[in-house]
Amino acid sequence: MASKDVLAKFKAIVGEEDYWDQPADLALYSFDSSVENPVLPEVVVRPESTEEVAAICKLCYDNDIPLVTRGSGTNLAGSTIPVSGGCVLLLTKMNKILEINTDDMYAVVQAGAITLDIANAVKEAGLFYPPDPGSQKMSTIGGNVAENAGGLRGLKYGVTKDYLMGTKFCDMEGNIVIGGGKTVKLCTGFNLTGLMVQSEGQLGVMTEFILKLVPPPKAAKSMLVSFKDIIDAGNTVSGIIRGHVLPATMELMDNFTIKTVHEATGVELPTEAAALLLIEVDGHPAVVEEEYAIVQKVCAENNGEIKLANTAEEREALWEGRRKSLSSLARLRPTLVLEDATVPRTKIPDFLQALDDMRKKHNLEIGTFGHAGDGNLHPTILCDKRDEEEMKRVHACVADMFAAALKLDGTCSGEHGIGIAKQAFMVDEVGEGTINYMKAIKRGVDPKNLLNPHKQAI
Repeated sequence: MASKDVLAKFKAIVGEEDYWDQPADLALYSFDSSVENPVLPEVVVRPESTEEVAAICKLCYDNDIPLVTRGSGTNLAGSTIPVSGGCVLLLTKMNKILEINTDDMYAVVQAGAITLDIANAVKEAGLFYPPDPGSQKMSTIGGNVAENAGGLRGLKYGVTKDYLMGTKFCDMEGNIVIGGGKTVKLCTGFNLTGLMVQSEGQLGVMTEFILKLVPPPKAAKSMLVSFKDIIDAGNTVSGIIRGHVLPATMELMDNFTIKTVHEATGVELPTEAAALLLIEVDGHPAVVEEEYAIVQKVCAENNGEIKLANTAEEREALWEGRRKSLSSLARLRPTLVLEDATVPRTKIPDFLQALDDMRKKHNLEIGTFGHAGDGNLHPTILCDKRDEEEMKRVHACVADMFAAALKLDGTCSGEHGIGIAKQAFMVDEVGEGTINYMKAIKRGVDPKNLLNPHKQAI
């Protein structure tokens, strides 16, 4: 427990209005969007500068206080739960977009900036920041980097790591560290920027980022493709990739999710379909037409029925329906377990079949949607955390999901991270040698194990 003198030092760093130590306030920062059990921190602080962050890190280091960095709390794997109590460092006040450089095509932003705010500001400047996680309206860029967030456009444009040119962060002793920079090429020292991506707050507290921007596509064509068999939808994904077309997005929804979204939002979707794909091709107008012809051919070969979005309003309605998948499913039961097992794209049909087998085996309601184009599916189990017998079946089903994904050369996390929830599965994927190597890196930069301890099996 931190002494009153130490707590007073925290308050002195950030000021009274950005300091909390009462149970009712602390409870707000004891959980995230996962189903893991909440744990109260001892203190929550909200700095407004890198220098204040550095001072907080040093104070924690000198007094052996665990430190958990937090943004909006949208994490789905328990990565921001303060398992050891200690201090939660809230970065939401550091939310400025510091620079958008249209000539060299980069942006400098603080860690607490909301993802969609960055994307919109960049769009207004005539450029494009592609990563678009489903939580983009509320998630912070710091959380995106810490988890290497993906999104609907990951297939063609990549994920957060592909747009991170540099980062500024504080180590546990309060030193300010700079990785990367504003140049396209940079080979000075270790690739600290790459090291910090998906580190889940275990190697430092990131406060600022340099993001790569790209020109926006000149044209796009969006379509909804409905199928009478979900395996046909999976084969369509494989066929389009095999045809050397990389759509900007290729999203899947199963029948259960389609019906739920339609009932919850009123978005017009083919509720009789076993599955649908939302596909968008973009780029130069001539390329768009060429790729659309290939997509049409593959869809026809797999019994898919195409409906084009002819206006911007129709296009937005399609994507709004997909983005509302999670919130729509969440209305049905008290607890929602959202996973993100990922397999090579050509093995999507096999994984879809495995998921259907698991649903029957464990007698559970599962709605499946996700980024089918990059193999990242989100099987979503609807349940009630208070029902112990049901939760045993849920945990057994999740273990089967990850085992199936790994058997298909996949991964147990495509974009949500490991946190607390997936620790038990890491060794099956990467092996003891990899775990030990990561532990050695962690010990080197955080010898007291104060930075977000108990995460990622480290």
